[in-house]
Amino acid sequence: MSLRQLLLRLPRYLGASGPLRGPLDTISSVISCRGQSSRSPAQWNQVVSEAEKIVGYPTSFMSLRCLLSDELCNIAMQVRKLVGTQHPLLTTVSQRSLAEITELIHTALLVHRGIVNLNELQSSDGPLKDMQFGNKIAILSGDFLLANACNGLALLQNTKVVELLASALMDLVQGVYYENSTLAKENCITDDIGISTWKEQTFLSHGALLAKSCQAAMELAKHDAEVQDMAFQYGKHMAMSHKINSDLQPFIKEKTGDSLTFNLNSAPVVLHQEFLGRDLWIKQIGEAQEKGRLDYAKLRETIKAGKGVTSAIDLCRYHGNKALEALESFPPSEARTALENIVFAMTRFS
Repeated sequence: MSLRQLLLRLPRYLGASGPLRGPLDTISSVISCRGQSSRSPAQWNQVVSEAEKIVGYPTSFMSLRCLLSDELCNIAMQVRKLVGTQHPLLTTVSQRSLAEITELIHTALLVHRGIVNLNELQSSDGPLKDMQFGNKIAILSGDFLLANACNGLALLQNTKVVELLASALMDLVQGVYYENSTLAKENCITDDIGISTWKEQTFLSHGALLAKSCQAAMELAKHDAEVQDMAFQYGKHMAMSHKINSDLQPFIKEKTGDSLTFNLNSAPVVLHQEFLGRDLWIKQIGEAQEKGRLDYAKLRETIKAGKGVTSAIDLCRYHGNKALEALESFPPSEARTALENIVFAMTRFS
């Protein structure tokens, strides 16, 4: 669920030129469903709730009760009468559809990631037959969501938006491929990728969809290339900041119960390895191994004693500041404030 709740809110109409004044609503509409910050759930939920109020509907999918309500059915009938006209309301409904399409693509990826590696199956995980059936369901469910997203994209009737979201999907697949190529080594030693390569790979798997969805929202609102680029930059840096924040949680959270495991290719670890040097890092990995298993609690304390964690916090704030810089291109509004508050929630560590 690491990215699920960051994707809800893009334009509330940025105020640039165009028939719709200010699409920061769709940016506010493509962000808030992407992943809940485990650093401060109350604070995160508050800023997301504020963004939801601006956009006018809740994150994630609308509830079944809402979909079946008489009021919504009546509104749908009235909107249907506007089809074929040039009423601005129809353009707004295209922007909300984009937020839902983005969430569908992201959810489809999460469902596909839920597939179990049967080669590593243990008896405590469940019967092999059941696990195989679960994998089939995960594949079919993810494909179904992806197909619906593609159908929704076609209905938007905007070739540039289709191109943007298609390229984002390609980036996602490439990013997941990179992640899977190191998964087998994850519990032994991290790849010597360096922070620059880590950024490139992280953008593909965690930032491209949000960034290009933000850009697509501006395209739907018929804003120029400069405004679209600023929206792209906000989405990119917001996603990077969120990912680093998520990577930092095992190192800044107070210990509760079992020690938290962490990815050896996460930002603090990659930075720690870069400062330390490859040879010393391999030595530390060896010292943290007991009976063939990695002692994450011991390794965590070793990493916290170095510069990796503080450097990751600085990097998180750097991307947050870059996201705020992108927002400065847009006129002040409630939506811009909501998007700024989302950044503040991701970059506050004390």
